[in-house]
Amino acid sequence: MTATETAAVRPRVEGDREAEILTAALDVLADVGYDRLTMDAVAQRAKASKATLYRRWTSKARLVLDALHQGHGHPRPDEEAADTGSLRGDLLATFCGVGGLTDKPEVDGFVAILTAISHDPEFAAAFRGEVLAPKIAGTTALFERAQRRGEIGPEVDIELLAPALAGIVLNRFLLSGEPPTADLVVRVIDQIILPAAHAAG
Repeated sequence: MTATETAAVRPRVEGDREAEILTAALDVLADVGYDRLTMDAVAQRAKASKATLYRRWTSKARLVLDALHQGHGHPRPDEEAADTGSLRGDLLATFCGVGGLTDKPEVDGFVAILTAISHDPEFAAAFRGEVLAPKIAGTTALFERAQRRGEIGPEVDIELLAPALAGIVLNRFLLSGEPPTADLVVRVIDQIILPAAHAAG
């Protein structure tokens, strides 16, 4: 049997086992940061062999990106954004649910890779394209739907307003140490985001 044939019959890492490894990657990322994360550490946390990881992920960057993108509810491009019937409800469902601002693994992972974003241009570009872009697109869709419902006016600058909620909450967390709680998200939505949207309308 050739090496190619041998590789072809190796068991794939998928389903529950993949989810376990992605969760382990996020746990290690939160514990030690991106720079000190290794495939060995993730394999040990997931009780898997390093060879198992390398059959699915070619590098720690690829593993971390998949963990951030898939491991905690990030929407895929083909998924619809939350639709509760109101902009407020949509924002609460999106930012207070799995993969949102109040999801601790999500926030820990984001904080842990800040240094990687600042000094690894290749990783930063992939992170922005694969992790941040789908989130921004999903939030933008919420505001566009609100415009179609007539909830906010057509003159609202969605490109400016859509990332504001996450920016405010994460700024308070990173600079002041205030944890991203559901209460904080609600206050920012009710006191800043919705008044700004309605004032523009």
